[in-house]
Amino acid sequence: MFVHPAPPGPTADQADGTAILANPFWPEIDPAHARATMRLDGTVTAARLRAALVEAIASVGSQLADWRREQMATGHASLSDMPDDTVDGEPVRVQRWKRAVLALATANLTERYRSFDSTAAGHRQADALDPAIDELRRDAAWAIADIQGRARSTIELI
Repeated sequence: MFVHPAPPGPTADQADGTAILANPFWPEIDPAHARATMRLDGTVTAARLRAALVEAIASVGSQLADWRREQMATGHASLSDMPDDTVDGEPVRVQRWKRAVLALATANLTERYRSFDSTAAGHRQADALDPAIDELRRDAAWAIADIQGRARSTIELI
């Protein structure tokens, strides 16, 4: 009797699916690249990653909607069309768009996954993640401000 081995499963790139497209002005986000950049392990499913990225794209896009309309009115069809410095072959504003999206997606995923372990050690670990979540949201806010050319500001209540 001959036994056929099971076909190999999808690679990480295939499992995470195709790039996510938003308004044509914004660059696409590749879920496989996002997973690698965000340093996510296999506990975050492809579906949850995609949902977090879609929400982050929608959130960043809505925060930049007025700015985007202004840029399009001046003849810029996309973010990458705009005159900008490049670093590592990519326009700085494009890098900041990706940073804002990935930071928000990571914050959202971290908030959701931290509650899975309900032991005392799990609660302490979750409490330790609060500053990281705040820092990710701050990074996203700064990237959004940088895209618009606005000053960054940090306000803390005492």
